[in-house]
Amino acid sequence: MRNSVLSITLAAITLSYSCAQSTENKVDTPVNTPYSAELMIDELQTPWGFVFLGKNELLITEKSGELIHYKDGNKTKVKNVPEVYARGQGGLLDIELHPDFKNNGWIYISYASQEGEGKGGHTALMRCKLKDNSLSHKELLYKASPNTTKGQHFGSRIEFDNDGYLYLSIGERGARDENPQDITRDGGKIYRFYDDGRIPEDNPFTGKKNAKTAIYSYGHRNPQGLAIHPETGEIWENEHGPRGGDEINIIKAGANYGWPLVTYGINYSGTSITDKTEMEGMTQPIHYWVPSIAPSGMAFVTTDTYKGWKGSILIGSLKFQYMERLQMEGDKVVKREKLLSDLGRVRDIKEGPDGLIYVAVEGKGIYKLVSSP
Repeated sequence: MRNSVLSITLAAITLSYSCAQSTENKVDTPVNTPYSAELMIDELQTPWGFVFLGKNELLITEKSGELIHYKDGNKTKVKNVPEVYARGQGGLLDIELHPDFKNNGWIYISYASQEGEGKGGHTALMRCKLKDNSLSHKELLYKASPNTTKGQHFGSRIEFDNDGYLYLSIGERGARDENPQDITRDGGKIYRFYDDGRIPEDNPFTGKKNAKTAIYSYGHRNPQGLAIHPETGEIWENEHGPRGGDEINIIKAGANYGWPLVTYGINYSGTSITDKTEMEGMTQPIHYWVPSIAPSGMAFVTTDTYKGWKGSILIGSLKFQYMERLQMEGDKVVKREKLLSDLGRVRDIKEGPDGLIYVAVEGKGIYKLVSSP
């Protein structure tokens, strides 16, 4: 693994992106779409994450705690899955493969765990292997603390960058005034590890007194989308705002993304959280939604299968139950499209090895978007 040397300076930490987007920010519903949606895997309740082991072979997490192995039309429950804290938004969450999975077999899973002191749970990350339809070689790589019985904002997505570093998102667990702005506390952060769970020596808060040195960025609310940009190699993230203020961010080492000191949203009750949408030293989102769509899952389109889609971002909407396509020019959203309307709560999206888009929908299953002639 190549060890990138990061020079973390005050200027880098306070880097801000301009967020000059249209206040109208309307979403269009196209008349014609370049696909038909076919239900490939049915009878799934909350398919939180999924990965392809090969053509027509997937591993799918059910938030309730089941790991489903799908192969050639058959579903089998995987044994020896970690015990999960199934409360509210917590449970068995994301799943990702090691970039060299074909040779080393490592699978990474995030989940809500009761391990550690105190009642309740918090987000954990493990790696394991699949053998004889059972998880083996299980290793706990990180467990956030302290446990809490609150049921919201566990995060959590997993992604690798081009240098083999592993990223994990953890939400602020409903403790907005305590966790996201404090680098000595877990929650409201993006974390960065080596593939075996060790903390890189050049992480931005290494050497800071009492800091959680796995932290890579902070000031997040509830990040439920992580994806690597296919051209720049940057890690992009989407996160839930409160009432309004969902965001897309490009993750930078040591950057503070502002929650809850700055936000484009308000409290669910309608009262103000803050009158500030930007502040010196805090990084602006490249895009935000008002009203909130409740984003989950995130995929860059690299395939030529769908006319006009290459380079777009696909994001699921839990609130409005559709998939959104964001047409990009660099790091600016120039068009929004509403797709798969009223199909259900879109939880995760992946581009498959066959160049087709696959979409996990709560209460339905996984759809394959077959290109139209």
